[in-house]
Amino acid sequence: MTATTLSPNPSPMPEALRAKVAGSSFYAGMRILPRAEREAMFAIYGFCRIVDDIADDQQAPRDQRGAMLADWRRWIGALYRGGDAGQAAFLAPAVRNFALEEADFLAVIEGMQMDVDADIQWPTFAVLDHYCDCVASAVGRLSVNIFGMNRAEGVHLAHHLGRALQFTNILRDLDEDAEIARVYLPIEALTHAGIHPTSPQALMADPGMDSAARWLAARAEAHFVAAGACLAARPKGRLIAPRLMEEAYALVLRRMLAQGWHAPRRRVSTSKPRLLFSLIRHLVMG
Repeated sequence: MTATTLSPNPSPMPEALRAKVAGSSFYAGMRILPRAEREAMFAIYGFCRIVDDIADDQQAPRDQRGAMLADWRRWIGALYRGGDAGQAAFLAPAVRNFALEEADFLAVIEGMQMDVDADIQWPTFAVLDHYCDCVASAVGRLSVNIFGMNRAEGVHLAHHLGRALQFTNILRDLDEDAEIARVYLPIEALTHAGIHPTSPQALMADPGMDSAARWLAARAEAHFVAAGACLAARPKGRLIAPRLMEEAYALVLRRMLAQGWHAPRRRVSTSKPRLLFSLIRHLVMG
C-alpha cells in the first residue's frame, strides 16, 4: 500500500450511524475486540451500511444514487491523498492504524454501483462471482488487516468466506430480492434446472427453483469448506468474528438445504441468542 497523508483530526463516526451499528447483530461479535480494532470494524461496517443503503434506495433515481456513490469514490480517494475526505473522514483512523487498502473500499463501491446501474437478473456465474468479490470478499480483505492476520492468509480467507456468506444471503433472500426486480441466481443454475426465465415474479413460482438454488448452494458449501479449513489451521489473528460468521451462516445454509426452496419459501435466520452462545463458546474454547 502506498503511503497516505491523512488528516490528524478526522471526523468521528456520525451518531446516527453509530446507533445503527450498535443495533445490529454484527455488534455482538465485534464488541469483544480491543478498542482500536473494534472502532475500526465499526467504521468499516458503517461505511458498508451507507453505500448499501444508497444502492438499495428504491425511491431515488438511478442517476442520483450513482452521483452519491461517485461522491464516495472521490472522498475515499481524497482520504488516501490528504484532501477533503468529506463524509469518509471517519474512516481515517482505521485506514491509518491498520493499513487498509484503498482498492478494497473502491471494490465495495463498485459492487454497489452494479446494483445501481441495472437490476441484476440471472447474471452469468462469472459476473456473480465478481459481484460477490466486491460486496463481500472486499469487506473481508479490509477486515483481516484489523484482525491481525497475515495478509496472504487473510486474503485467502476473505475470498472463500465472503463468497460463502454472500451466496447464502442470496439463497435466503430470493423472494425479497425478486420484489425489487433482482435475481442473483446465475443463468447457469437456471439452465441446470431447465428454467428459461422471463420475469423475477414468474421465476419465483417455477417448480425448478429448488434445483437451481441447490446448484448455488453446492458452491456455497465448497467455499465454507475452504474457509473452515483456513480457520482450522489456526492462523495468526483475532479470529472469533470470522469464526462466528462462518458458523452462523453455515447453519443457515444447512437449514435451507433441509427445508428446500420450493414455493412458498420460509426465510431462515439465526437468532441473536444463538450467536451469543457461540460467542461464549469460542471465548471459552479459543
